[in-house]
Order: sequence, then structure tokens, then C-alpha cells
Amino acid sequence: MDKAAIKEYLDSLQVRLCEEFDAIDDGFWREDLWSREEGGGGCSKSLSGGSTVEKLGVNVSHIYGTTLPASATQKRPELSGRSFEAMGLSLVVHPKNPYVPSAHANVRFFAAEKSDHDPIWWFGGGYDLTPYYGNAEDCVHWHREAKNACDKVSLELYERFKKGCDQYFYLPHRDEHRGIGGLFFDDFNELHFEESFHLMRCIGDSFLVAYFPILNRRKSQPFGERERNFQLYRRGRYVEFNLVYDRGTLFGLQTNGRIESILMSLPPMVSWIYDWKPEQGSAEAELYEKYLPPRDWISLSSELI
Repeated sequence: MDKAAIKEYLDSLQVRLCEEFDAIDDGFWREDLWSREEGGGGCSKSLSGGSTVEKLGVNVSHIYGTTLPASATQKRPELSGRSFEAMGLSLVVHPKNPYVPSAHANVRFFAAEKSDHDPIWWFGGGYDLTPYYGNAEDCVHWHREAKNACDKVSLELYERFKKGCDQYFYLPHRDEHRGIGGLFFDDFNELHFEESFHLMRCIGDSFLVAYFPILNRRKSQPFGERERNFQLYRRGRYVEFNLVYDRGTLFGLQTNGRIESILMSLPPMVSWIYDWKPEQGSAEAELYEKYLPPRDWISLSSELI
């Protein structure tokens, strides 16, 4: 179990992601190195004030401790009494243009160890896309690259991880999905360590080829006040999910993580409108009707070629 190799990969992925965003945006970068009293720390890099990206956060963390909090072991009693180590990279980007989707990516590793016992370890992560205005070409491209990443390890993983993503990024209190999904996997240790680590790298690397073509295609598309207001309204769903349901947010709060890094995923501007409904037949209504409900984007791709 080469934990040093995982940390090296996460650091290198953070560098590559930041370089890609820096190449297309003229905003202000901030870097924070942080530590926690209980053990470990991380590096948070954020971008704001540019012409393309309204807010971007790319965070690498590596934390450890002698015991997990009771709230974290309640559903996993086998972790009680073990030391733990968790490391991961998380990215959230909120572009300025409403025709460019927001995106989230995360890859992570967790290990819990105890003397005279085998270690418990798993990988997790994935990525999902949150469009404000639907575009079939973008959705097909996103899911095609997600499938390509999974197929490098096993042809059965994409369908499984896509279903996991559709189920995870869902807001029960709204009865709607946050976006058009992508990949989500957790507690993954069914393959041996090296192959599981390879899967994490394939998914982490594929975010670059999945997202940046979409960003570059849409970043200069004209928009007005109506589109901006709808973008701010839909961002409210992003906030609701992250604060109420997101496991990474909850784990960070439970383990006394750095609050600024935990909440860096939240958009800089957002609005809530009481009991708002989209106009029938509008582009806003189309998002709810044709894009948010889960669908088979890979099969749709053959119709668009």
C-alpha cells in the first residue's frame, strides 16, 4: 500500500489543473498552506476575479489521527479503535458565463489501521456536471470521457458509477437532481491496491479532457440578465446539496478540518426566489424536463454523430 505515491499523484494533479485554468483565465490566484492540530493539513488554491472563472477552488488535503470521531464510525463499527489517514483532491469551478456548467471533481483515499490487524482501505471519487442551460453535445462529451476513463480498468464500471452518481447528487427535498451526473464511487477496494489506484488516476486525469473542451466552447457565448439570474437561482441547489448531503463536507466538519477549505466549493453569488417556476416552453424549463432527469447519454451520442 504505497500511500506516498498517492500523495505525489494528488499534488501533481493539483498542479496540472491549476495550470490549465491559469492558461485561460486572468484572475487572481491565492494559495493557502494549512495544518490541523490533530494531524496533517493541506494546500488550498483558489482563483477569482477573472474573465472566465468567477470562482475556482482546487484543494489537496492529507489528514490523519489516532481515532475517528464517533459520528464517522457509527455506520462503520469496524473502524473503531483504529488510527486513520485520509487524503484527496477536490475541485469545484463556478464559471461566469451561465452557458458554461459548473463542475465538481474529487478523488480520495482512506486507510484505517490497527496493530495486529489487516489495514482497511478504499478509494473514492468521481465528477459531476451542473449545467444551467442544457446542451446535448456537452452532455454527451462529458459522459463519453467518463466512460473512456472507466473502460481503461473495466467495461462494467461506467454504468455502475454513473448510476451511483445519479443517486448521490440528488436533492430529496426538491425531488430533482443537481445536474447531469457523471461518475461517483466510494469504498472501492474490490480490486487489488495497484489496480484500484490506477482507476483513481484514470478518473482524475480524465477530468481535464472532459471539462475543458466544454468550457472553451461556451465561455464567450453571449448572455443577458435573464440567464445570469437563472444561474444564480440554480446555484442555490448547489449550496443546498453541499451543506445538507455532501459526505466530504460532513467528514471535514466532523474531523475539524479547515473550514475555508471545506466550504470553498460554495459559489460567490447565489439567490433564492420563493416558489419560482420556469416559464413553460422556455430554455429554463427545458433544463428541468430534458437534462436533470437521468438519461443514457452514451446511447444518445450515436444520434448526434
